[in-house]
Amino acid sequence: MNEKTFLTLEFHKVKEEVMNYALTEEGKTELLNMKPSINKRQIEMRLDEVTEAVQILEKSASVPIHGMDGVEKIVSGMNKGVPLRPNQLSSLYYFLDACKKLKKYMADKQYLAPRVSAYVHSIEEIPEVADEINRCIRNGQVDDYASKELLRIRKQVSIQEDRLKDKIQSIVKSAKYKSFLQEAIVSQRNGRYVLPFKKEYRGKVKGAVLDSSASGSTLYIEPDELSVQQDQLLMVKMQEEQEIENILWALTGMVQTYEPQLKLAIETMVHYDVLFAKAKYSRAIDGVSAKVNESHIIHLKNAVHPLLGKNAVPLTISMGDTFHALVITGPNTGGKTVTIKTVGLLTVMTQCGLHIPAEAGSEISIFDQILLDIGDGQSLEQNLSTFSSHIKNIIDILKETNDRTLVLLDELGSGTDPMEGMGLATAILDQLYEKGATLLATTHYSEIKHFAEKHEGFMNGSMEFNIETLQPTYRLIVGEGGESQAFSIALKLGMHPALIEKAHEITYRESKTYQSDEQDYHAKKEMEKQIIVNKYKRRDHSKKVKPNNSAPAFIKGDNVKVSPSGEFGIVYKGPDEMGRYTVQIKEEKQLIPHKRMSLYISAAELYPDDYDFDIIFETKENRKKDKVMGKHHIEGLSIDRES
Repeated sequence: MNEKTFLTLEFHKVKEEVMNYALTEEGKTELLNMKPSINKRQIEMRLDEVTEAVQILEKSASVPIHGMDGVEKIVSGMNKGVPLRPNQLSSLYYFLDACKKLKKYMADKQYLAPRVSAYVHSIEEIPEVADEINRCIRNGQVDDYASKELLRIRKQVSIQEDRLKDKIQSIVKSAKYKSFLQEAIVSQRNGRYVLPFKKEYRGKVKGAVLDSSASGSTLYIEPDELSVQQDQLLMVKMQEEQEIENILWALTGMVQTYEPQLKLAIETMVHYDVLFAKAKYSRAIDGVSAKVNESHIIHLKNAVHPLLGKNAVPLTISMGDTFHALVITGPNTGGKTVTIKTVGLLTVMTQCGLHIPAEAGSEISIFDQILLDIGDGQSLEQNLSTFSSHIKNIIDILKETNDRTLVLLDELGSGTDPMEGMGLATAILDQLYEKGATLLATTHYSEIKHFAEKHEGFMNGSMEFNIETLQPTYRLIVGEGGESQAFSIALKLGMHPALIEKAHEITYRESKTYQSDEQDYHAKKEMEKQIIVNKYKRRDHSKKVKPNNSAPAFIKGDNVKVSPSGEFGIVYKGPDEMGRYTVQIKEEKQLIPHKRMSLYISAAELYPDDYDFDIIFETKENRKKDKVMGKHHIEGLSIDRES
């Protein structure tokens, strides 16, 4: 698996969270370099280890893993002609002490965690080394009693230092030098004691000038009386340093004797640190050990994306038995991308020996590689368009895919002409499936949904959408493709059903009836009226019916032309005893003589037999009252109709 896969799936963030639970720098480094395994037995062993470590933590959360800082470098840096320094030997002592405590800690865990507790037996106790370091090194220094010779030398150092101090005090208080001194202060230059003499008395003081003041008026002189004793002290201190080096070489040689045992102990301690860091992370995410297989079966029960926390909507998905390719549709921001990234990330985590946030019984297949195309991938450096970068990436995926590959594709075929993009997407999915890949792809194309319905090995899935709240639920539904949420949302917001039905027929080449809610009743009626009015205006004048000289018989709903104004109207009722008809012209009812009327479009051509003419002739208020009164009687409510 390549770094692009880890980066896109944000596996580095998961590693950072696990690293926060490690107690040693060596453990953090190992977790940072964690890679997925493709060996089923090794993966199962790692998962079992974490499970046992979780059980240990549930019984006793405080694991004695410490004293590791810098120990690995200390041991690996031996045999280079330099003895270990006191602080390094102290670090080794603390490490050996931690190993001793860990062995004691694991002693009663063999029945609870037989595999994990057994690793402690690879740590060999070497008390002689720990005891000798503890005897020779105290407070980061070689102790006086590390050897008899060192004790003798340090006593000599102490005696010489006392003698030197007495000599200095005698010179300062001496009448011989009192008038020559600038002040009665003793200081050091280059590690040797000196006294500040006035410049003009330089010839009266026997000794070496080691420094002078900035003005030159003061000379810092080491009198000859001090020089002899300081040389004697220096000789004794050199003997002390040589003896210290001898002791450190002796301790280093002893440590080197047990170098293999120390390296194994370090390796075991780091393994424990990594293991318990994984266990602590598992407890933090309520993780479980997924069952692993090599049969391309993915079965996740209420799994969540580990970086989204416990508030994430659980994902349940099962594939690999009857189908190996899942095509997911749904609205934008509905959770499609998170769904496929969750599957990919949990697969990587499992192959790294990490527990996953899911319910017990979840199962993950082992894949040699996870190839994906998620995000726009646009490269400014290469000057590639979004679509071009997708295609370039998919070409690489097609080359590398085999029957042990998990392929994750987001918005396949987007970024270009819809028809061509759909065709490409379908062909790519078919080719990847033929190569044996396990596929999860998201798309907006309805044609791909139909392809998945008919193609063996494919299954449709959709992200649930709550049409009442107009919000996604982020829940995956396997087995059915997503409905057109654009149409449902438009209907919910009050668009006329007839327009949506026409759009559906254009899109899917099939008829479907859409029904609006009761609250959209008036909006629907007004839309129907507007459609009718516009329909009149668009009629070809060649379809006009020539009037005859005899009195014509008009019926309710006939569309007539009124002369001499040339206006169009709809016959409401008539004729009366004078041959006049009530005609609605521009929402106003007028009495028009039949001689001034000519039939333009008959009612039979315009409306079905059961058409409700109240839509045209009644006011909105009257229609509302009529609807209410049709349900029950309301005292005082009446409808005023025009004659």
